[in-house]
Amino acid sequence: MIVRLMGEGQWQVADSVRAPIDELDGDTERAVVAGDEVALALALRRLHELVRESGEKLDDAELAASDLVVPPIDLSLVEARELLHGDGLIPELP
Repeated sequence: MIVRLMGEGQWQVADSVRAPIDELDGDTERAVVAGDEVALALALRRLHELVRESGEKLDDAELAASDLVVPPIDLSLVEARELLHGDGLIPELP
């Protein structure tokens, strides 16, 4: 699957990484609901690290459709509330 880290590019990641990504996405959602900006920043940082460590970065010149889009690490709580759609911050793209 292809995951876009906003502000960093795209990574090819094994489908088996989806469950840990979903778990961390749940952490971001709980942080937003609780109004905990520190927990949100930590969960986003861990999401970015997971994707970088478990995937292979695609060349920036190669544009492929992303299966998942992970918000930037510096996403504010206000911005996260605007993005939250009931299934976490990471949208399931068609």
